Amino acid sequence: MGPIVLTQLATGLSVLAGAALVKSVMDQNNPMAGGSFPRCPSCNGTGRVSCFCSRWSDGDVGCRTCSGSGRMACNSCGGTGTGRPLPAQITVRRSNTPS
Repeated sequence: MGPIVLTQLATGLSVLAGAALVKSVMDQNNPMAGGSFPRCPSCNGTGRVSCFCSRWSDGDVGCRTCSGSGRMACNSCGGTGTGRPLPAQITVRRSNTPS
């Protein structure tokens, strides 16, 4: 290997290491990245739950939902494994009752 190839390899590796470092810092500081949300209570953070076909079958497992694995995406967290709060806007209107 020539010195040009070694220089390019070192540059590429340092760029990858820098990108990984920046990503780890951004994940820690950004609450929307999923780092600060608690685990989903339904799947315990795995993102997968037992499929209906394995709950009520007579020994055979497999359907279109789970592709034969017996596990499907959690309905509570959508398969992410984290419980994320839903933003909601509540409006209160005064009633027009005469006093």
